[in-house]
Amino acid sequence: MPILNEERHLEAAVRHVLAQEYPGELEVVLAVGPSTDRTQEVADALAAADPRVKVVANPTGRTPAGLNAAIHGSTHSIVARVDGHAMMPSDYLRVAVETLEETGADNVGGIMAAEGETPWEKAVAAAMTSKVGVGNARFHTGGEGGPADTVYLGVFRRSALDRVDGYDEAFLRAQDWEMNHRIRSTGGVVWFQPRMRVSYRPRPNVRALAKQYFHYGRWRRVVARQHKGTINLRYLAPPLAVTAILVGLVAGFAFWPAWLIPGGYIAAILVASLPLGRGLPLKAWPMIPVALATMHMAWGVGFITSPPGLGADSRTARAGHANA
Repeated sequence: MPILNEERHLEAAVRHVLAQEYPGELEVVLAVGPSTDRTQEVADALAAADPRVKVVANPTGRTPAGLNAAIHGSTHSIVARVDGHAMMPSDYLRVAVETLEETGADNVGGIMAAEGETPWEKAVAAAMTSKVGVGNARFHTGGEGGPADTVYLGVFRRSALDRVDGYDEAFLRAQDWEMNHRIRSTGGVVWFQPRMRVSYRPRPNVRALAKQYFHYGRWRRVVARQHKGTINLRYLAPPLAVTAILVGLVAGFAFWPAWLIPGGYIAAILVASLPLGRGLPLKAWPMIPVALATMHMAWGVGFITSPPGLGADSRTARAGHANA
């Protein structure tokens, strides 16, 4: 578990892991970054109370570095990635290990089950679990089990992590997608198991959601640069939408029908939002199109503005320069 500023949720997240209905041995390795709250104290208290909990340092506070530190500090042949605010169902690890054994996969993972408490969070959750919001990504929207490009979190064979030398620490975002690509490129299988559901709390406001998706888009462009052939229409749709809307807004001053482009986008997300509001409080309904537009536009702008030098320190980029 890579941990940073998780004082509020850490104890509950660890308790969910320790309470797993799993028949084998279990250990929890917490890679704690330089937090500004009481995260370090909570982690140390958990380790003192249960010998199955171990604390290792993550001086940079960055997620991929914390993941690698925790992996190196672990001892078993199967490694599960868990977030410091994730609440795992009690059968999560048992289902994961059974799936690894049944399929021969190197990594299995399930659904990022977005669930909100406030009307805004409920609206974002509806957007994040819809195809209009995130395309056909099964770990968001669900679907049949089977091979996948990537999955949420992940339960790995240590042999696969060793084979690809763990997470690339240059990827501050998209590190899961990037490593799963290397696992698949070296002959491994990544498997989506819909029975594995982990609750996820969406960002609490528009600004935080925009920042999240801006960085998603920015780092997904880095993956596309360094791993040719990994981009498809689902990833290109947001930057194409941003470009089309900007062209329509500017051109509309000289040729008014061009304004139909941004107008058409607004109409489309309003219509698409209607079925997503079923079962939600009325206050959440008008927030769904706002969430959809924020996700699309922020991801697209991040993708378009991703600096060419971003991720240049990654092992893939270094290998490419060495072979040039």
